[in-house]
Amino acid sequence: MITDPLFYLLAIPAVTLVGLAKGGFSGLGMIATPLLALVVPPLEGAAILLPILIVQDIISVWNYHRAWSAWNLKVLLPGSVLGVGGGWLFAIYFSNAVIELTIGSIALVFVLQTWFGSWRRAYRGEPPAKPRRPPAAMGIVWGALSGFTSTLVQVGSPPFQIHMLPQRLDKLTLVGTTVIFFAVLNWMKVIPYFALGQFSPRNLATSAVLLPLAVATNFLGFWLVRRTPTEAFYRIAYLLMALIAIALLWQGAHGLG
Repeated sequence: MITDPLFYLLAIPAVTLVGLAKGGFSGLGMIATPLLALVVPPLEGAAILLPILIVQDIISVWNYHRAWSAWNLKVLLPGSVLGVGGGWLFAIYFSNAVIELTIGSIALVFVLQTWFGSWRRAYRGEPPAKPRRPPAAMGIVWGALSGFTSTLVQVGSPPFQIHMLPQRLDKLTLVGTTVIFFAVLNWMKVIPYFALGQFSPRNLATSAVLLPLAVATNFLGFWLVRRTPTEAFYRIAYLLMALIAIALLWQGAHGLG
């Protein structure tokens, strides 16, 4: 088990954010691996979080299994298989900085474009943008990118949200689809992480120590989601995505420096 106090000073807020994310505020958990990467290698931090995520997934799927989008899972999950395989290979040969910069840039452009479009329509007195379903082919692409970045740094949410948010699904349907997608995705990552030698007794013991906090904050997330109005929920989702995009850009630039 890791005994460095500095590690736990960062791990406690990281796991708290992961718990809230698994409770339904998808996006908060993306901060977790960058936080841990300040004290342990990024892949090791991701491996410490993975057993925690799998336990939280079981709880979240049980809580949200009544509402989810079958069409979105059908297009996203096949792509995620390709992404996990690509992330496994990438982890063997390359650093994560370029991926963080790329995904951070894509996510930030997406959010700014969405906000700019909303402000322009409001200025012109036009109605809000109508919900739109993206092409299935793009769903496979975003699913692959989500699997790729999730394997490397546990940050699969930006590509996933770029696909999902414009559809303006019912709040609980969005959350249910999110937790099911990432539950399946996290199980896909178990074999690559074993192959990369990241499930050491030290890392697994550290995961076990942090697990009770993760479960408690998971239930706190359930409570918050059900008490947040749908419009506010979407505003929070876009804001979180912008903040994480900035964090990824900072982390990627730091990694290249």
